[in-house]
Amino acid sequence: MKNIRILGTGCEKCDALTEAVKASVARLGIEANIEKTSDLQSLASCGVMTTPALVIDDKVVHAGDVPDEKKLDVLLKGGSAQEEKTSCCSCCCGY
Repeated sequence: MKNIRILGTGCEKCDALTEAVKASVARLGIEANIEKTSDLQSLASCGVMTTPALVIDDKVVHAGDVPDEKKLDVLLKGGSAQEEKTSCCSCCCGY
């Protein structure tokens, strides 16, 4: 079972990420415990500087916006965001 936390301040994007995660978990058939927190100490302890943030099994895998469905599916299946990318600008950022 995956432990998934959505870290945020309670804004629309945080709510949207929570709903997107729930939809992806259901669509992929993943067993998960989903928790949403707006506790500032939790954000700080994870090193999150931008919200919303997605934490899977104690690892921040995405922060700053709501990933699209394809990227979210890759992240929830245990892959990295890099696997989902199809093009690259050829700089060191990996995008």
